[in-house]
Amino acid sequence: MADKRKNGFGTAPVFFTAISTILGAILFLRFGFAVGTLGFWGVILIILLGHMLTIPTALALSEIATNKRVEGGGEYFIISRSFGLNIGATIGIALYLSQAISVAFYVIAFTESFEFFFDFVMEKYDFILPRQVISIPAMTVLAFLILKKGANLGVKALYFVVAILALSLVMFFLGTTEHAEQASYTLESAAFRNKESFFIVFAIVFPAFTGMTAGVGLSGDLRNPSKSIPRGTTIATITGMIIYFFVVFKLASSASVEDLLNDQLIMGKIAIGGSVIIPLGLAASTISSALGSVMVAPRTLQALATDRSFPASKINRWLSKGRKGDNEPVNASLVTVIIAMVFVALGNVNSVAGIISMFFMVTYGTLCLISFLNHFGASPSYRPSFKSKWFLSFTGFIIALWIMFKINATYALIAIILMILLYALINYYHKERQGLQSIFANALFQLNRNLQVYLQKSASKKTLQEWRPSAICITKNSFERDTAFRLLNWISFRYGFGTYLHRIEGYYSKKSHAEAQEILRNLVKSFERIENHVYIDTLISPSYTSAIAQAIQLPGISGMENNMVIFEYSKERPEELSEIMENHALVNAGNFDVCILASAHKNIVFKNGIHVWIKSTDEYNANLMIMLSFIISGHPDWKKSHIKIFDICKPEQYDEMLEENKKLIKEGRLPITEKNIEIIIEEPEVNPKQLIIEKSKDAALIMIGFRGESLKHEDDVFSGYEELGTILFVNSHNQKMIE
Repeated sequence: MADKRKNGFGTAPVFFTAISTILGAILFLRFGFAVGTLGFWGVILIILLGHMLTIPTALALSEIATNKRVEGGGEYFIISRSFGLNIGATIGIALYLSQAISVAFYVIAFTESFEFFFDFVMEKYDFILPRQVISIPAMTVLAFLILKKGANLGVKALYFVVAILALSLVMFFLGTTEHAEQASYTLESAAFRNKESFFIVFAIVFPAFTGMTAGVGLSGDLRNPSKSIPRGTTIATITGMIIYFFVVFKLASSASVEDLLNDQLIMGKIAIGGSVIIPLGLAASTISSALGSVMVAPRTLQALATDRSFPASKINRWLSKGRKGDNEPVNASLVTVIIAMVFVALGNVNSVAGIISMFFMVTYGTLCLISFLNHFGASPSYRPSFKSKWFLSFTGFIIALWIMFKINATYALIAIILMILLYALINYYHKERQGLQSIFANALFQLNRNLQVYLQKSASKKTLQEWRPSAICITKNSFERDTAFRLLNWISFRYGFGTYLHRIEGYYSKKSHAEAQEILRNLVKSFERIENHVYIDTLISPSYTSAIAQAIQLPGISGMENNMVIFEYSKERPEELSEIMENHALVNAGNFDVCILASAHKNIVFKNGIHVWIKSTDEYNANLMIMLSFIISGHPDWKKSHIKIFDICKPEQYDEMLEENKKLIKEGRLPITEKNIEIIIEEPEVNPKQLIIEKSKDAALIMIGFRGESLKHEDDVFSGYEELGTILFVNSHNQKMIE
């Protein structure tokens, strides 16, 4: 796999596969009819509406593809890894059938470029020659080439056909007509007519917009999918939209309404050498679209079989098998060309085209929904290099649903019913595969957290598969200092969850309960000035130990168990530290991460940043400190700050530690620049505390790791930092993975 990735394709095949499908049969055969029916502004509105779906989808797809490595299967891989294998297989099978039948659609459209030949036979011999005379041989040649040579030939052919396509468009724009010379056409005089036919024409033209994700199916053959997919897809989508605008204007200004309606190859009457170049361009666009589909569809089918989506294990093994050497999906390609050949032989796929469009709409809507849910769920693991906006993704999802029913409510219902039946069948055969993965769990946790915080302000299941902080803080100093609450709020703002417990010393009684309620109201009121995402409560307990024992057994506000306990003491009152030390073993018994916040009197100057100090003893603590620094820096208070990492190591480890830190930052997609990584060589005569004081005396927040067993020497661990500001001492129960 490594060699294959190294020798894989770059961005160009993604772009050319997408653009050749975007500038396909519909552009050459139906745009003239659309302009004739609706006028210039009517078709411009269709293009804008279509791209209100395709641009959010392209952005959502680009975003998802840059978060994790996209393997073979393109859109199917993304959907199945977000919604689970059963739902992914349901949408993936529908997507595959759409892609396979699209091959037939483009081959049939390819035959229209031979209209002159069919007209000649009709005039010469008075005989209507069936389109299959051209389409079946064309499909046979295409099938032979793709089965024999695979994607490499397809990509090479793409360059050739895209060159012809580009030439035909250039000749079209350079051409002129008598109508254009006689009529003075301007945007002011442009029309929007037959508004009642808008969605009828939209349904005819919409397949022109479905090509923008075509290149994603090559994901398993790309050198760097997270780079090539966003670039190729986005550039192709925007380029296609711009070309559409100019084509519509050229058509509207160069031909009469009658010619636009009655001549499906009206572009040939406008272009220089149009009788040759436009049929040639149509042939190039349709055969390139067919090439794109016949390369993408087998890879979707192969990925489905690899995930055991079909009920028979023999079928899955056979379809997932790739050719030795290049893993070309020859068996999946054979099935694809057989399906395509059947529909080519039928000669007319109009009756199927509506449902095919519905399946594409389902795919686009699903991709937008995944992006929206990832934004809403705010998982710390969701750190895409390319970022869209949640409202664009949500808009794309809503528009996909709306357009489905606007185009054809019957086809939309048929598509939905078929998807439900298919899901029921797959779920029956794969009961062991749970439906949804963490994407919905993250969204539900966020909804649950925000809802409970809102209800508290107004009135008064453990399924997570990835680490995120769910912290609990117990303190009796809430009205003396708010440092602990602010830290918990930074952690809870976007990525984590926090429960803040104010401890009331005493026994539970009617009097103490009333006191607790009054204190809670005052706390909620006092923290209203801060945009907080922390759940606040009070806890009545006779001792600090009993309070901790109660608190660590409480469920987290998010619905997941708490996994972190935050203690806090004032550096001006070091006696508070001994009480924390006495209870560390109790907390440690519950496998919690422990953070001890040493609050300083001086103000926190956020622009001075967060300093993370890593020592050789911080094997478990390092990743937790880095993740916490990333999570805290996501709060608006820290928007102008930076994160700096100091790693103290032995001389022989210098190069290794530098490379490891750079790799961690790059692969973890963390907002830390290489210049903010400082590797310090350990010197026996220099105390690490001196280094920390020297380099971090002005830092807003300092993170230092500690080991539980070292607490027997508490003076050595926490003392000696009097000159510094606020410090967060971190002890991780286990090593955290930064994916």
